[in-house]
Amino acid sequence: MEPPATNRCHVVAVPYPGRGHINPMMNICEQIASRKPNNILITFVVTEEWLGLIGPRDPTMPDNIRFATIPNVVPSEHDRAKDLPAFVEAVFTKMEAPFEELLDRVEIPVIAIVADSNLLWAYDVGNRRNIPVASLWPMSTSVFSVIYHFELLKQNGHFPVDLSERGHEVVDYIPGISTIRLADLPGGLLSTDNTRQNILQKILEVASRASKAQCLLFSSVYELESQVSDALKAKFPFPPVYTIGPSIPYLKLEASKAKFPFPAVYTIGPSIPYLKLEASSPTITNNGLDYLKWLDSQPKKSVLYVSFGSFLSISSAQMDEIVAGIKNSGTRYLWVARGDASKIKDGGFWSHCGWNSTSEAIFSGVPILTFPIIWDQVSNSKQIVEDWKIGYKVKKGISRDEDLVTRVEIAEIVKRFMDLENREGKLMRERVKKLQEVCRRAIEKGGSSDANLDAFIMDISHGN
Repeated sequence: MEPPATNRCHVVAVPYPGRGHINPMMNICEQIASRKPNNILITFVVTEEWLGLIGPRDPTMPDNIRFATIPNVVPSEHDRAKDLPAFVEAVFTKMEAPFEELLDRVEIPVIAIVADSNLLWAYDVGNRRNIPVASLWPMSTSVFSVIYHFELLKQNGHFPVDLSERGHEVVDYIPGISTIRLADLPGGLLSTDNTRQNILQKILEVASRASKAQCLLFSSVYELESQVSDALKAKFPFPPVYTIGPSIPYLKLEASKAKFPFPAVYTIGPSIPYLKLEASSPTITNNGLDYLKWLDSQPKKSVLYVSFGSFLSISSAQMDEIVAGIKNSGTRYLWVARGDASKIKDGGFWSHCGWNSTSEAIFSGVPILTFPIIWDQVSNSKQIVEDWKIGYKVKKGISRDEDLVTRVEIAEIVKRFMDLENREGKLMRERVKKLQEVCRRAIEKGGSSDANLDAFIMDISHGN
């Protein structure tokens, strides 16, 4: 018999209002809820707009997750890229009051708040109400370490710096991080532009205040980033550090794979249901069954899946070169596009290297063609191509709008990437299959992610 709701451990989860943050928070909540269906109740807090974007409740979602909303006190999701500093400022200053008002209205006492690391005000709310706060970092553990140890860059003369002149210089002093070039650090981290500097200061504060949390959650797999995870655990004996990833819907991915095997899909991007799907067959429409039938009709490992995420965009000129390059390569492709997809109405997709996309690709066991645009995507690309050696990088040099990758270069690298017979490609596919197995073992009973998730649940429900 199910116990009364009042006897449940009530956890409130509040993500940063962006798809790349909401998705991992939701996936973690579903994992927690499915493990303790009779003991934990999770209230998932989003803005009114975001509840509409999420759409009808997924029938597979555990019953012990419920949604609650705060007013639309931040700019619309459709406009946030137009003025990112204003959006960030609104998140930092306008969400706290309505969130606390929501806590005043809940009928069941809250035992813990799971908040995106970027929501600094969550610590203050927790302190005022004597509610412990767990901080979820939705990017790689490595990126967190780089940001947390930013002072080391200053001490070693690597900030401020002109990347066009010194981007090739090597950083080898950040705990747990393998040797990395300045140009491969998170995009914008070393920028001296005033606008980016303001955002940087907020991000540095996010990392520095992580020690205020009851525990730190990383949406990564320990074995993928073991050195940096160990370095952070040594740094943070308290709060405890839990690597509980991959924070992707892997249970649903497995179910989908059983129902619709996808032998043709090469690189996996973010799960973004509202995006338009276009493909290299003129018969493809937004109807899921149509594109699945098309995929099933293609030869194995012959389709390139292309996606550049749901937020920041590349220039129109670069998009023209990408579209022409893929078409000139003769490769079959499936492109997940947002907004006006007229330029790619005959097809398209590879990855911008957001952490969710990277995690999904590894979990699915497919190599990645990388095209980082900004921020952690730059460092993720370096891990993919140089550390794990499971992909190729398309974007060249330092991130600049004027450094266009031409259609000739794109066609050449796509052909090379899709060549199943070359030795380099075979080794790349063998490596990603090994990483896939590492991820799968991590989520199995007793695996690192499984054990860490159990430890976290025990931590937040202690005494209840």
